[in-house]
Amino acid sequence: MQVAGLPERVLIVRGQDLPMQQESNPNAPECNLSLNFVPVPYPAYPPAVIRMRPAQREFWRVVNASADTYIDVQLLFNGKPQTLGLVGLDGVPLAAGNGVPGGRIVPETDILIPPAGRAEFIVDGPPEGVSATFVTRSVDTGPMGDSDPSRPMATIQVSPTAPEPASLPARSANLSSQRFAWLSEETPIRQRKLYFSEAPIDPSDPTGPTNFFITVDGQTPHVFDPAASPSIITQIGAVEDWTIENRSQENHAFHIHQLHFLVLEKNGVPVNEPVLLDTINVPYWDGKSPTYPSVKLRLDFRDPEIAGTFVYHCHILEHEDGGMMGKIEVDPAP
Repeated sequence: MQVAGLPERVLIVRGQDLPMQQESNPNAPECNLSLNFVPVPYPAYPPAVIRMRPAQREFWRVVNASADTYIDVQLLFNGKPQTLGLVGLDGVPLAAGNGVPGGRIVPETDILIPPAGRAEFIVDGPPEGVSATFVTRSVDTGPMGDSDPSRPMATIQVSPTAPEPASLPARSANLSSQRFAWLSEETPIRQRKLYFSEAPIDPSDPTGPTNFFITVDGQTPHVFDPAASPSIITQIGAVEDWTIENRSQENHAFHIHQLHFLVLEKNGVPVNEPVLLDTINVPYWDGKSPTYPSVKLRLDFRDPEIAGTFVYHCHILEHEDGGMMGKIEVDPAP
């Protein structure tokens, strides 16, 4: 595999509350961020520090562990975006299930990571004398969404004596063919449509608290109740196609426990993205278009280990805590 033997660096992005006096500032982000527990607070954004050896090639794993913030990561050398060799998303190598030996590398200059998303990529570090910064670009989350501005997360300091992270093994274990079997050629046994929506708790006060819903089309929107029956029932062995619509004016990050899915379409247009995900952004509705933004996903319920009841939801914490969650029951094979 292309990353075998590379030094491995894990970077965890977390959210932190803004001080109360900064919350009303229109230029402030919704939340501060930290990188591996080093705060990068508004307004100065003093960055964390990553120490690397000159021109060192490394394997970076970035986890968006923030509650509400989208990040769009980028590496800048003297202010210019650098190519990142994307090799995996949400814990799965790209093209791992379609017979490509060792996966593949996709060159990207930025990588959008929604809350709960994970990205793995190869980085070629800067030579000495180059100013290097690891940043998140601004993310437009919609007129009702949070402010996620561009900001630095880390500066890269280069030195021949910089400590080198532990390296990956020279050989990688094979992935389970059952768990990551490719989905594009499978025939789904059913189609479903789900949609995100929102409504003020008090209709006479549209600026007040909000209820958040994720609804199976044909059912009545309701705030998640953990004691209620599952909204979806399926069985081990099933392959299903789900269309997820966003009928609100802010982004939502669809996430499901226990399994990964293949993206088939975005806004009704087929895509060729041979990657398995468990979290995906569904862009906001502009409030005017006759059709809603959507993604079409192929979900794989063939792994017998996932039998049971678990949840799917928006992974923006405010939204899932506000009711944007549902239960699915996966029954054992007959």
